[in-house]
Amino acid sequence: MLFICAVAIGLASLLYTNALVKKMAIQEKLKAEMLANAWMQIVNAEPDDSDLDFFAGVIEDNHTIPVMVTDSLQEIVFHRNLNAKRMANPRYIKRIMGRMKAHAAPIVILLAPGEHQYLYYDQSVLLTRLAYYPYIQLGIVLLFILVAYVAFRASRKFEENHLWVGLSKETAHQLGTPISSLMAWVEMMKIRDTDKEMLTELEKDVSRLEKITERFSKIGSKPALQAEPIVHIIERAVNYIKSRSSGKIRFDISPPGHEVIVPLNAALFEWVIENLCKNAIDAMQGQGSIDIVVSDNHHQVQIDIRDTGKGIPKNMFANVFKAGYTTKQKGWGLGLSLVKRIVEEYHEGRVFVNQSELNKGTVFRIILKK
Repeated sequence: MLFICAVAIGLASLLYTNALVKKMAIQEKLKAEMLANAWMQIVNAEPDDSDLDFFAGVIEDNHTIPVMVTDSLQEIVFHRNLNAKRMANPRYIKRIMGRMKAHAAPIVILLAPGEHQYLYYDQSVLLTRLAYYPYIQLGIVLLFILVAYVAFRASRKFEENHLWVGLSKETAHQLGTPISSLMAWVEMMKIRDTDKEMLTELEKDVSRLEKITERFSKIGSKPALQAEPIVHIIERAVNYIKSRSSGKIRFDISPPGHEVIVPLNAALFEWVIENLCKNAIDAMQGQGSIDIVVSDNHHQVQIDIRDTGKGIPKNMFANVFKAGYTTKQKGWGLGLSLVKRIVEEYHEGRVFVNQSELNKGTVFRIILKK
């Protein structure tokens, strides 16, 4: 709305100023014709003509309009409101005359029969400034709107970050107590010789909850990055998702032919892969294939996660990473927003929708520095 108002103000000012400029241009043309007439009267007057002072005064009173009078051979016989020092320079004269010719046709000054001169003129400095004024005004207004927009966006970003950090810290805090209690119950169950298979699964879930708590606790502060084998991290995340998804989902990881070491926070990056895989599973409605291709491109690593889901419209590529955006009836729309935050803010990488085709699938691409 601010931008629209600024444009409206600028356009209104532009239209009004242009109308004013046209009126002033007409007035300057009439004044140039008056100057030409005064010059003709002076040239044709007798030495004792009492009107000479009046016509000379008309010419002397012109302090704004640049004028140049030439003879029939284009030799300058008079000029006013031009740079006197530069009039000796032929290039300057040629440039000024060319600009005057482009501005308006010369006014013919009739002298003795068969003789004539030409008066060339240009618009005044005031008129030139007035013509540019609305564009400068519009530029200043747009600059103000741009500064306001940047400030507003920064404020929203700060508020969003504050909300993310607060939500994450509070979640980690709330999970801490029940996890500690569960760990104590697991130890008691060990003492009482509880079914080992059930106890093993319970320990896995408690360990999983600990990892989730760790992830949430890292949001909001710059996590420490360590050199990690990225393929191993991806495989670990995929194995977790695979064990908890439908048997109709096929997972395939295509690593490069050598080990790839990347500075990562393993707990957070596993979360990225898990969220992208969960998103793909939802898009495929529990049936299809997820292919993960890892490419080592010298200074960076590229990870493509391809699914055979319903796809994303091209105009929604950027929106899928916004907090709150979701196509599911039950969902917060935070998964991909979290992915973008972890990859771009914590790992200084990039994540985006590389390609997508409706009813055929989507490819998310992650690029990380080595």
